[in-house]
Amino acid sequence: MALRLDHANLAVHDVDATIRFLQVALPAFRIRAEGIGWLGARWVHVGTDDVYLALHQATQQPAEPWVPYAGKPGTNHLGFEVDDADTLRARMLAAGYQDSSVRNLHPYRKRVYFHDREGNDWEFVQYLSDDPAQRNDYAIPDVT
Repeated sequence: MALRLDHANLAVHDVDATIRFLQVALPAFRIRAEGIGWLGARWVHVGTDDVYLALHQATQQPAEPWVPYAGKPGTNHLGFEVDDADTLRARMLAAGYQDSSVRNLHPYRKRVYFHDREGNDWEFVQYLSDDPAQRNDYAIPDVT
């Protein structure tokens, strides 16, 4: 059996806004299931038949806001492979989402990043080669 990530579970303040963000970025995503979980919080599974995100309604404020890449433990971003990073970027900008991409010059992958309305950072990567050695070559400077 091939190893793959089945899902990730995220607590978010605005489930519907997160669903809208994901469906702009990944139009194939649909609501697979939803309900009310323990403690009365809403949950939604949004994705495809093969992969999904479990979104759980956050009911409390954190002690301090999460800041990705600030050195504290936590999730900096989730990355999704896409067929066309430029088209995704145009769709996200047209929908008013903030582009948080850093310049990346890797010859075999193109990456774009966007913040959702809650400030979470999301990566979308388009591979420009089917050769795993090229796609996963980290010796090539990606950012300059």
